[in-house]
Amino acid sequence: MQTDVLIVGAGPTGLALANQLARFGVDLVIIDHREGTTPHSKAIGVQARTLEIYDQMDIAESLVSKGWHAEKVRLVGGGEIRGEIDLRSIGKGMSPFPFLLIVEQGLHEALLYDHLKESGRDVNWLTELLEFSQDEAVVRAIIGAGEGRKEITAKYLVGCDGAHSLVRHSLGLKFEGATFERLFYVADVEIDWEYSHDALHVNLGDDTLTAFFPMVGDRRWRIVGTFPEGHEKDPNDILFEEIEHQVSLDTSLKFDITKVNWNSVYKVHSRAVERFSVGRCFLAGDAAHIHTPAGAQGMNTGIQDGYNLAWKLAEVMKHNAPVSLLDTYNEERLPNAKRLLNTTDRLFDFAASEEWLTSFLRKNVFPYVANFALSFEAVKRFVFPLVSQIGISYRESSLSEIVGSFSVTAGDRMPWIEIEGRSIYDDLHAPVFHLVVFSDGKVEIPPLPDELIQRWNGRIDSHFYSLNDKAIETFGCDHTFFIILRPDNYIGLISDQLSPELIENYLSRFE
Repeated sequence: MQTDVLIVGAGPTGLALANQLARFGVDLVIIDHREGTTPHSKAIGVQARTLEIYDQMDIAESLVSKGWHAEKVRLVGGGEIRGEIDLRSIGKGMSPFPFLLIVEQGLHEALLYDHLKESGRDVNWLTELLEFSQDEAVVRAIIGAGEGRKEITAKYLVGCDGAHSLVRHSLGLKFEGATFERLFYVADVEIDWEYSHDALHVNLGDDTLTAFFPMVGDRRWRIVGTFPEGHEKDPNDILFEEIEHQVSLDTSLKFDITKVNWNSVYKVHSRAVERFSVGRCFLAGDAAHIHTPAGAQGMNTGIQDGYNLAWKLAEVMKHNAPVSLLDTYNEERLPNAKRLLNTTDRLFDFAASEEWLTSFLRKNVFPYVANFALSFEAVKRFVFPLVSQIGISYRESSLSEIVGSFSVTAGDRMPWIEIEGRSIYDDLHAPVFHLVVFSDGKVEIPPLPDELIQRWNGRIDSHFYSLNDKAIETFGCDHTFFIILRPDNYIGLISDQLSPELIENYLSRFE
């Protein structure tokens, strides 16, 4: 067997990567040791940036229809409601998906898998990676299905094979960080209780975290929580009855769990690799970084790993871009992973720390000020980009270039705005570079050289918009300017000088 890219692991990260590569027409083989997509709920939070990526693939609305919008958070303590946070307007005007979507991983994976099959690809289930080696030209892997073994030769290999990644171990990469002392539990259950199905409920305990997420289905809820420090039992020996007792003890809520669909107990790690690639082999998702579940960041980050890597692999293999372009995957995604570890660690510390001041603020101050704070636009514009991941930026990347003064800069995600009542994102679905011009109508826009147009035919498209008040407010520029968007819709070049030479010089780094 020969292919362009061998993907190891068909969870959300691997399936999303495979779909992105398929968009670019890259040949691929994807394998997984499981017999199919997961039947369990597992990761349930889908952030706005992930939905924006899926919108390019025309599957965002399908996923949204399978889930629930997190519109409220009720803060509970001592068995009663102490506060409520309204999330309905938190992301308004910042994304076409201004909400957190709650949808079970089983449905999520099934949607990605069906979409992959529509592109003519399939997953090699019940197939595992046994070993691999690489040289300057190719990666050679031995894969096994049942008792059979076969060799597959690929130009590149991507390990999306989870926290215990064989790919990472084989590459000799360190996975440094920490393991939390306490045990986490997760359960997909059906509950009879007094609380309505219209809000996420978070218990503000002394030193434990307990959260209840409403899920699609009658009385279905996801419970996520922690055992207190000092709980020494092996996770495999903990029965659901112990989880239920801990929930009752920590929350003082009255409830009746009538059915348990799935549950798990595990230790949480906060770790990241020292680099995302070695030679022709790359890591993505949990194989490269793992986090606490605080903020529903982990799965979404893995999907964005693949989104960043896919177009770069395509440029190198389909359009002979310099191989050095692949170095920017590590350059851009590693700092993001390290920042994310710090963010999720701080969120978890606030949610479950037993330190007296943090515990006091969490129980006695936060419930009464949280909703008030989110009524301020400045707070919304800080919190939503951070949690939804639309604020992830590559400003320090070698692919980012700015000429002029803007409030949005090179390396940022293309802001979402509407022009004449229409989303600008509707024009940016094609998996190519985009030349975007905002014109005040006062200056003539010089044409691009014919030779450049011919050379880049099919690799870049053009969009021209009037510079309206919203664009001026968003970009902080009141005169004509242009942007070159990378295929992942991050700003590569932004300039208020209408110079064809600037465009040609920027694009030359991909030739």
